[in-house]
Amino acid sequence: MEDSAMPSPDFQPCVYILASGRNGTLYIGVTSALLKRVHEHKTGAVSGFTRHYHVHELVWFEQHATMQTAIRAKRPSRDGSASGNSN
Repeated sequence: MEDSAMPSPDFQPCVYILASGRNGTLYIGVTSALLKRVHEHKTGAVSGFTRHYHVHELVWFEQHATMQTAIRAKRPSRDGSASGNSN
């Protein structure tokens, strides 16, 4: 029996980080189909930043329940807590 609360394998919101190599350029992205998206980066199927800078090695990802939470996780904190400010 299939659990309706389980996300579809075709739709799993993720935040991911790609790198061009050790100590290289990083790219942070959000997708609902991680394997497909990483394949697109590796093959250069889509023009843009990752193809230009050869950023295609998946180094980290985090799954989320919804795209909204994934997008929020990708965005930097705007309240200053992440910057180390204590005022």
